[in-house]
Amino acid sequence: MIVLFGATGDLARRKLLPGFAHLAASDLAPPIRIVASSLEEMSNEDFRVFAQAAAAEYGHLETVTFERRLREQLDPVEWEGFAAKLRYVPTSAGPEKLAAAVAEAEEQLGEGCLRLHYLSVPPAAALDVIHTVREAKLVERSRVVMEKPFGTDLASAVELNAQVHRTFDESQIFRIDHFVGKEAVQNILALRFANGLFEPIWNRNFIDHVQIDVPETLGLDRRADFYEKTGAYKDMVVTHLFQVMAFVAMEPPNALEPTSISEEKNKVFRALLPVSPSHVVRGQYQGYRQEDGVARDSETETFIALHCELDNWRWAGVPFYLRTGKRMAEGMRILSIAFKEAPRSMFSADSGVGAAGPDHLTFDLADESKVSLSYYGKRPGRGMKLDKLSLQFSTGETDYADDVMEAYERLILDAMCGDHTLFTTAEGIEWLWDRSTPLLDTPPPVKPYAPGSWGPNAIHQLVAPHAWRLPFERSWREKKLGELGGS
Repeated sequence: MIVLFGATGDLARRKLLPGFAHLAASDLAPPIRIVASSLEEMSNEDFRVFAQAAAAEYGHLETVTFERRLREQLDPVEWEGFAAKLRYVPTSAGPEKLAAAVAEAEEQLGEGCLRLHYLSVPPAAALDVIHTVREAKLVERSRVVMEKPFGTDLASAVELNAQVHRTFDESQIFRIDHFVGKEAVQNILALRFANGLFEPIWNRNFIDHVQIDVPETLGLDRRADFYEKTGAYKDMVVTHLFQVMAFVAMEPPNALEPTSISEEKNKVFRALLPVSPSHVVRGQYQGYRQEDGVARDSETETFIALHCELDNWRWAGVPFYLRTGKRMAEGMRILSIAFKEAPRSMFSADSGVGAAGPDHLTFDLADESKVSLSYYGKRPGRGMKLDKLSLQFSTGETDYADDVMEAYERLILDAMCGDHTLFTTAEGIEWLWDRSTPLLDTPPPVKPYAPGSWGPNAIHQLVAPHAWRLPFERSWREKKLGELGGS
């Protein structure tokens, strides 16, 4: 039983309704019914029309081929089956009407069904929704999925967690971050902990620095009211990039189960040194202040880059460089591990060794997971000329390419099953806000940058003596060409 709050919002339209439709048509999810609720006054039929339009427009992975998109569209019979599972109750109807609609849907599912409340609402509205759930007496046998951001600083996060815990136990709460629902992010764990090749060198003795780079080409996308109060750091770094960093930096968990993984991630957050304003570049794309809903003197950052470090044995002295921003040159999701260069070279100065920088292990965290390991190799012919080569892997080249799940679908299914492995804990969120306090208290001024660029020029001083991996000088290998590209 799913109760979807904020059912007519942008997230529900683009991700949740198509995701629910695909899960309902698959063999993965248990039988479901959906009671949707939002501010708009709609009938059941009106909402079904709205949901059908959303599934038709967005019911596919963003990066797959057109042919696969056609395969993933629900056929008329599948759609009619899903539409019959939908009910709509406007917020104005109150808790009693909501409870009645849920009871009717649960009667169809049978005795003992579980409830999943999905809060696809702005953070300011989350507590009101939880109050409605409590008033409707829908807390029992339920789990609740909450969207980011989880607070705006330490005090607000502590208060939010305390308020939510008055209604729900921590075991019932699923704080969702769609980044960690991606196959590529989970592949970090597989590569690290299942291979004797990598784990012995996954430390300060062999790794020089790490970059997590998530530039976006999109602008505000009608989210000015939300973004003005949030900015790039709260919207992306605390809730996405630090979570990816935890997968990179965590110690081996005792088992592949939620408690062990959450504890190791929280150890990373506790080891994070306070984020210093002197190690941060904040930017704002030119024209942002002219956007509808944006203050003409706004100091909200649409771009942020930072240098942070972990105070523990494995990572002491290794810089982690994080960057994200709106209206940038390319939209990508890249994790790059730079290995230390050989301490001494027997190759001549004109051999090419060192000319392309250190060896890198690169993860493309987009839906079609890719991994590349770059290294120096000999150029064919006489003499010893070296070029940068790479070994590459892509899920698109495997027999399992069609099994890739959209991140929200995977996480919704995990929440249905009560699996907390890929979700964030109250403790972890509070530690991150605590480490963010110096930056939030005294943020450096925003620097302008041109739309379509890679951010303010100051980012090069931030990362020096290293260089940003993006933009790539080489491209990913295309499957059909079979060429040995780099990344």
